Amino acid sequence: MALFDKKTCDICGGKIGLLGNRKLDDGNMCKDCAALLSPFMTDRRRTSIADIKEHLAYREANLEKVTVFNVTRSLGTGTKILLDENTSKFIITSAKRWQDGNPDVMDFSQVTGCNVNIDEVRSEIKQKDKDGKDVSYNPQRFVHEYNFNMVINVNSPWFSEIKFRLNNPAIKVEPPAGGRGLSMNRGAEVGRTSVAYRQCEQLAEEIKAVFTEVRQTMRENITAANAPQIARTCPHCGATTIPDASGRCEFCGGAMTAMN
Repeated sequence: MALFDKKTCDICGGKIGLLGNRKLDDGNMCKDCAALLSPFMTDRRRTSIADIKEHLAYREANLEKVTVFNVTRSLGTGTKILLDENTSKFIITSAKRWQDGNPDVMDFSQVTGCNVNIDEVRSEIKQKDKDGKDVSYNPQRFVHEYNFNMVINVNSPWFSEIKFRLNNPAIKVEPPAGGRGLSMNRGAEVGRTSVAYRQCEQLAEEIKAVFTEVRQTMRENITAANAPQIARTCPHCGATTIPDASGRCEFCGGAMTAMN
């Protein structure tokens, strides 16, 4: 076989063009099929043909979930977490028109953890000496950059975590024009008290609080649903009965309080 013979996509059966091959664990996939995968799926090269086909079936079914998703709350600016609190579902997307991107619709119950990692990069500012060489100031001066990286751990057969950056571009703390610059410690202090830094910090805490709260609520609902049902006396008709799912008597339909 010649080196540049065209390969066939093991997913759709079409021919794969030059530079269009996407390797799988046991086959090949064209770039068009690859574009249909979830953006959170990162180990495609170690995924089998059979699993890719199953994943694409999941993605096809996800389209229907997107059409009925109703945003009740939005968190973030560039990459956003959109919540449908009425159905306990959420999506994460950076698309301006999120409906067109087929974002993964996930249940709150799938979230197993939520953390933020803050990357700090310090770059030294130098000056030219009389020979034109770059030399440090005394004391040294720095520019500080910060990035807030959100990591949401999820229980999904296709990916275990969702990573995205809260801020874009990087939060940069530079020396004032004509000033003496910022030392390493002073630059870090200024950076962590800047408006942009504190806004990202607040947003990260809000996201963590949302998922912590909904997970706790869901645990409580599951515990309540699994609790043993106890027969009570209906205050309206006097019958001894176990209230239905809406808390009403099965005989007369009257509302039964927890004290009855």
